[in-house]
Amino acid sequence: MSQQAATEKPGYPITVGVTYPEKLSRLSTFFRVILLIPQLFVLWLVSIVAFVLMFFAWWVVVFTGKYPKGMFDFVAGYLRWSTRVAGYWYLLTDKYPPFSMR
Repeated sequence: MSQQAATEKPGYPITVGVTYPEKLSRLSTFFRVILLIPQLFVLWLVSIVAFVLMFFAWWVVVFTGKYPKGMFDFVAGYLRWSTRVAGYWYLLTDKYPPFSMR
């Protein structure tokens, strides 16, 4: 099974796809750290909530055998957002990440 086929299975809540940027904006590259300050601050607050939810979800899974849908969606949204911010930080894209967990 190829690596691409493994990432295209239906029903996966998170997929990652990065295309090679032919040209990056020099101005946004220079100010990228400053532009990311609000993203990183809000993401830090969301990460605290996500880790608390993961702790409680672990106990729920241990006792019931099911991961609660709301907790799963929140943690998956947090991971999507943090991946977009990391992609912007590591110069993988010039698109500024939205303040969104979708």
